[in-house]
Amino acid sequence: MTKLEKRIAVIGAGPAGLMAAEVLANGGASVTIYDAMPSAGRKFLMAGRGGLNLTHGEPLPQFLARYREAMPQLKAAVDAFPPEALRDWSDALGQPTFVGSSGRVFPKAFKASPLLRGWLRRLDAAGVQFVFRHRWIGWDANRRLLFQTPDGRRVVDISAIVLALGGASWPRLGSDGSWVATLAAKGVAISPLRPANSGFTVGWSDIFRDRFEGQPLKGVAVSFGPHSVRGEAIVTRAGIEGGAIYALSAELREAILRDGQATLHVALRPDLKYEDLTARLSAPKGKQSLSNFLRKAAHLSPVAIGLLQEAAMASGAALSSLSTASLAGLINAVPVRLTGTAPIARAISTAGGISFDELDADFMIRRLPGLFASGEMLNWEAPTGGYLLQASFATGAAAGRGVLKWLERRMANSE
Repeated sequence: MTKLEKRIAVIGAGPAGLMAAEVLANGGASVTIYDAMPSAGRKFLMAGRGGLNLTHGEPLPQFLARYREAMPQLKAAVDAFPPEALRDWSDALGQPTFVGSSGRVFPKAFKASPLLRGWLRRLDAAGVQFVFRHRWIGWDANRRLLFQTPDGRRVVDISAIVLALGGASWPRLGSDGSWVATLAAKGVAISPLRPANSGFTVGWSDIFRDRFEGQPLKGVAVSFGPHSVRGEAIVTRAGIEGGAIYALSAELREAILRDGQATLHVALRPDLKYEDLTARLSAPKGKQSLSNFLRKAAHLSPVAIGLLQEAAMASGAALSSLSTASLAGLINAVPVRLTGTAPIARAISTAGGISFDELDADFMIRRLPGLFASGEMLNWEAPTGGYLLQASFATGAAAGRGVLKWLERRMANSE
């Protein structure tokens, strides 16, 4: 099969799409990447704003378990392009990586922009073409791709397609979920897109909200049912977010969808046992205010004390009226009633997407031969920590390999 016969469109210039394009170009295909935005990798750059967490250094069995119910469907792709391969790939682009104290893997430059620049240069050298400000809107009557551009509609005839359009978080960066209606109209089963690694809404009092908006709860443990996570949470004007909250977001989101609310418990001093807290709180308070006493005796921050006040007020009791035993119990089990999920546009990632039942082992949509899907469009989610990018890279590479295999089968069948 000649390169002319291997004209492939990759739609979406994020990690999954760029990786699919690299695999395809290395396999001899003529690749054009289309994207609705004016430049490539916008969400990728945003992800690296606080340090680009490429992947994670934990052993592969534990790593794969992070994908939960989607692990069986993602395993082959991640096995074929595991964290070690991703680190080697980054190193080959002049961006060596290191494993942080948490096990997370970062480029030594700690930024996304040098890696993206090197990657785009390599893709350009491989002959990959980029076409921006082209929003995919479906097909025409002859099964040719349709794009909406600043100059009107454009029709493109190609051999195969890799979709890498992302979910619906941070839509201003390009992934707005508009592809859902297009594929659903073709009969493709799609689980509704929902926020993942997101914050939640809480009915804070005006006093608490105005005083503590933006302040962190550091070194806490948050729990919901049997799940507990150590980390940090941040009070927002509308509710609560942060790494510890994101780690429980799937369970919390599903509970809210089912019951209309969920109660999170926050341990403000998780390293102190109940008996130790009780002993500290049994010391004479003297003329100190309750806030000063809690700050000194239990080493609580003002926002932590405010959270205790919120919980007491919600129960109909003044914090100062609680017994020492009750106060000690409350400090490490502060109930926070979550009333809803933060908007999907502000979520770090997206749950839901194309059902894996629609795909073959090479990530091709069975009912639409020649159409492959990858990345966050698929129905999986994962916690932060490098797992999101790893699966996006890995499924993009798998879709690229799938296209090459499909084209080779077509050529063999036509001979």
